[in-house]
Amino acid sequence: MQAGTIAIRRATENDLDAIVAILASDDVGGHGDTTDEAARADYLAAFRTLQQTPRETLYVAERDGEVVGTFQTLLTTTLSGRGSTAMIVEAVHTRSDCRGQGIGAAMIRHCVAEAERQGLRLVQLTSNARRTDAHRFYERLGFIRSHFGFKYKLK
Repeated sequence: MQAGTIAIRRATENDLDAIVAILASDDVGGHGDTTDEAARADYLAAFRTLQQTPRETLYVAERDGEVVGTFQTLLTTTLSGRGSTAMIVEAVHTRSDCRGQGIGAAMIRHCVAEAERQGLRLVQLTSNARRTDAHRFYERLGFIRSHFGFKYKLK
C-alpha cells in the first residue's frame, strides 16, 4: 500500500478504532491493548481526556484516507534548562503493513518541525529496549542516546 502523500493531523474520535487497532497489533510493547469491544469505553475515555488537555496532542498519519500511523506529544516545562519547554513524543506506531514506507519518518519530522516552530528546547522520546530497529531509525533521524529510562509499574 504505497501510494499518496502522508498527511499528519490531530486525531479525531472517528480515528479511534484505527488507532487502537494499530496499538493492539504491537507484539513488543506489552501494554495489553486490544480491539475487544469491551475495552472501547476505556479508550474513548482516554481519548476525551487527551482532547481536553492542552499540552497533549494525539496525532494520526493518514494516506489515501486511511490511518497508517499514530503518535502523541506532550509539552513539559521544567525549571532545569532555565525554565525551558521540551516536547516528549510517545506511542509512535506505524501500521504493520505500512512499515518501511516513510510514515514513521514523516511523523517524527512533524514533531521536530512543530517543536522548532514553538521555539522549544528539545524533542525527546523513549523506545522499548527490545526495539533495536526503532533505535537505529531514531538515530538516522538525528536523535542521540543520552539517558537510561526506568519504570515503576503500578498496575
